[in-house]
Amino acid sequence: MTSDAATCFSDQDRAWMQRALALAEHARDAENEVPVGAVLVDAEQNVLGLGWNRNITLHDPTAHAEIVALRAAGEKLGNHRFPGSTLYVTLEPCAMCAMALVHARIARVVYATTDPKTGAAGSVFDTLVSERHNHRIKVESGLLADVSATMLREFFRSRR
Repeated sequence: MTSDAATCFSDQDRAWMQRALALAEHARDAENEVPVGAVLVDAEQNVLGLGWNRNITLHDPTAHAEIVALRAAGEKLGNHRFPGSTLYVTLEPCAMCAMALVHARIARVVYATTDPKTGAAGSVFDTLVSERHNHRIKVESGLLADVSATMLREFFRSRR
């Protein structure tokens, strides 16, 4: 896993993370959800799926941004595997999302800010790169982390 300081993210990476941040804002503003957004793109930079947290709205504990994006991609492609794809997400994936990403054969995950309580991409667990799985995902972190962390912090502060 690498961080923003150590990685030269491309302009495309930055643009996709900006899109994920816009989806996080939508989750917060339109659905009063925890502001997390995700964009799944293929190797040619085509959008496969978009997602934002919807677990409160849908009464579904699995409706995290990553899962919503994977479901959209599955419907679009008629498949459950997305080799060569990159997921941009504003918060480090949890264990549930991380395993879904492994099963979907995602090639790369770029996330903004860490989740020190439940992160499964290096913070608490190393699920995405575990040698126990038959598929490992390249993980890069820290892209626009300050923007995402601030959005999350302000969201939770406003609810206290």
